[in-house]
Order: sequence, then C-alpha cells, then structure tokens
Amino acid sequence: MAQSHPKRVKPAAARDVTMKALLCERHGPAEMLALRDLPEPQPGPGEIAIAVKAAALNFFDTLIIENRNQTKPELPFSPSAECAGTVVALGEGVSGWRIGERVAAWLGYGAARERVVVPSENVIPIPEGLSDAQAAGLFVTYGTALHGLIQRAQLQPGETLAVLGASGGAGLAAVEIGALLGARVIACASSAEKLALAHQHGAAEGIDYGREDLRAVLRRLTEGRGVDVLYDTVGGDLAEPALRAMGWEGRYLVVGFAGGGIPKIPLNLLLLKSCDLRGVFWGDFVKRQPGAQRANMERLLGWVAEGQIRAHVHAEIPLERWTEAYALIGDRKARGKIVLTL
Repeated sequence: MAQSHPKRVKPAAARDVTMKALLCERHGPAEMLALRDLPEPQPGPGEIAIAVKAAALNFFDTLIIENRNQTKPELPFSPSAECAGTVVALGEGVSGWRIGERVAAWLGYGAARERVVVPSENVIPIPEGLSDAQAAGLFVTYGTALHGLIQRAQLQPGETLAVLGASGGAGLAAVEIGALLGARVIACASSAEKLALAHQHGAAEGIDYGREDLRAVLRRLTEGRGVDVLYDTVGGDLAEPALRAMGWEGRYLVVGFAGGGIPKIPLNLLLLKSCDLRGVFWGDFVKRQPGAQRANMERLLGWVAEGQIRAHVHAEIPLERWTEAYALIGDRKARGKIVLTL
C-alpha cells in the first residue's frame, strides 16, 4: 500500500494576503484610476510595514497620474506621497519601533493602499493629540514650507512674508510656519472665506487677489518697501505682479504652479530690485540633505507637540471615492489638506 503524504500547507506568514490599492494603470485623469486587490508587501532589511489609515493628496498628485510631473513612476503605481497608520511588521535590523505604534511616513508616491513598506528613516512617530488624517499631511506641505523658509529664504523674525495660494495645503503650511518663525505674514488668496482661514492660522494681513490689485496692495501693506520673502504656490498670471512688489534683496520662492501656467519672468526686475528667484524642490532636498530634513522634522514635531501646528484637514474622503478628492484639488476648492481614508 502506498504511503500517503499530508497536503503541504503554507505557513500563515507566507499565505497570500491581499489588500486594496488605488492604481494608476495608464496615464490620464483621476476617473481612470482603478481600485485593485494586490498581495500585501513584506518589509525587507531596514524597512517598516505600515497598515495605512489615511493617505494625503497634494496638488502634484493631479499631475503625476497624467504624466505631467517630474516624478514619473513605472506603471502601474499608487498615487499619494504620504500616509499615516500603525506599524504591523519590522524588517531585519530595524529597532526603536514597536508593532502597533502610530506613525506617519513619506513615500514619494504609492501610499494610496491598505499597506505600505517604507525605509525606517522615512517614518516619524505621530504626536499625541494629532489624528491620522492630520498626521498624514505633515511631510509634503510642512516639509516644503520648512525647507523653503529656512534653508532657501533664510527668513528672519520681523521680515514680511507674502504667501500666494494661502488657503491651500501648501500655502496654509507656509502661513503657519512663517508666523512661528516670527515673520509678519500677508496671506494672498482668491476669496474672503479663504483669507479668513489663513488669518486663523497666523496671517496678520490678507489680500483677495480675486478683487484687489495684488501688486498695489502688497506695496501699500509694506509702506512701499516691498516684500522680503514671497512664497508662491500658484504661478500663472500672479507671478509678475508679485515679483514687481518685491523689496530690495527680496527672495521670491518658486514652490508650485497650482494656477496652471508656468510664468515667464522679465529678468530686468531681478536686476532693478537686486532680488532673487529661488526654487524650492523639497523632494530632492530630502535625498541630498537627509540630516537637514531630519532636523526640520524634529522642529516640526516639537511645534505639533506644543499645539502650535494645527494641520488643517479640509476633507476626509474614503478611498473608494477618490474622484471626489481629486476634484476638490483640481477645482482649487481645497482649504488645507485632502485626505483619503482607509
């Protein structure tokens, strides 16, 4: 009689476990994204696996899925550059973290899924009192504002900081950080409602550039001296009048182009004002200067722990309704962060 053999069964850790993931399978608008089931990833050496509770969207997420951003992931990929959740597994050599700990993480892209694996150096603990939705948006907008205002602009207490697009996620972070650094912040936005939000987050003055002449009011509010630092998340038609309102040796920070157009700048204005145009590319800064980035995040976490950073979330939208989330950003209706929840 032939000997029978028991059927081989995969160990529990090796069984195929699936997760939901929002995928860009071909470039196009948000309506072309698809929700798929994928195998759960496992952490390798130096990595942490996170069960995602919230994944934040940024303006560049509307571009990356259409292949209009400098970051061009291989298809298919998940959008969302940052997330928050809990640690579910640790890779070999990882210490200082525990299973179940609440954390936020920076990925660059790939966070809009139920589980992610990231290098341990890209993870920070979530301070008490901060929700997952708030924590998910700490990296890109606040990281960019810190890098822009500290490393690129060397913003000093008492200087004047004007922020274009002051009520969006990127602009609101710059308003908060600028005020905490001791600057007099002038919020510039397209409605009174948006300006009211910026005032709640530290802006001293406001300009409704939907109704007012941006250059003229900036000059008036600075008593003709002009702006010391300008944080521009909008670009488009606002760039030149804003540049004309710069002060002597001012620093104009190019952060993004939410207005849709990349402006052409008359270089003679830089000469006449002896001012600078300075690019702010936070994604590469993280790679090139990890020590400075870590110091920035430690400073940010200190402010968060003290309750000085509010991390305003405009909307928390379930992953399955991603088109609504993208529409809020694309239609420039977002005031603060838009977050996908899982």
